[in-house]
Amino acid sequence: MATIETTYIGGLRTEPIHLQSGTKIITDAPVDNQGKGEAFSPTDLLAASLGSCMLTIMGIAARTHQIDIDHTKCEITKVMAADPRRVAEVVIKFDFPKTYTEKEQKILSNAALTCPVYYSLHPDLKKTVDFGW
Repeated sequence: MATIETTYIGGLRTEPIHLQSGTKIITDAPVDNQGKGEAFSPTDLLAASLGSCMLTIMGIAARTHQIDIDHTKCEITKVMAADPRRVAEVVIKFDFPKTYTEKEQKILSNAALTCPVYYSLHPDLKKTVDFGW
């Protein structure tokens, strides 16, 4: 059974729908690739998926070990390359609102670096992660 249904709506835009919830988003081609840049591009979603996955898996580990990570943020920068056009690097910088023990840091960083999206990305894609410990 499908998870997402995506429709090309014209003008270099798509509308993916999450079938279980009915939630819709719009994607737009970036300005440097003939688009308007008025919404997430598909490669922006790739970078956002990695950050969201890392935070989600950290959240599961945090819940298991009773570590409060509420309001933790990560800033994600994607670096594009040409020939072929692709994401060459994703830089993720975490911002934690609290200070953690060495043990908690290890739990959280291990969780982040074992998220399914991290493992699903091609090994040639450079992933630079700064936890800021």
